[in-house]
Amino acid sequence: MNVGWTDSAKRRLRLIHEYIAQHAPDTADNVVRQVLGRSRQIAEFPYSGRRVPELDDPDIREVMERPYRIIYLVRSDRIDVLTVMHARQLLPGDFETTG
Repeated sequence: MNVGWTDSAKRRLRLIHEYIAQHAPDTADNVVRQVLGRSRQIAEFPYSGRRVPELDDPDIREVMERPYRIIYLVRSDRIDVLTVMHARQLLPGDFETTG
């Protein structure tokens, strides 16, 4: 199944990269690579991630790439990554579930 990233998920991943890169540019690149690598897992096994505890929707799932949560929506024809966030953060209200 194809995996797409919403604009807000892309923006959050860029912000994570920029923050880490201030002190460790190579680490920032590796973190982004690892997060993006999870796309392969969810493309092959969409329901391998757990349900997001804060949401009451069985199609919104998450996988961890510690310390980050990758939250995504399983649709009938594709998967949309909704957001990427640090596990200690509260769930953001800016992710899109349409598109």
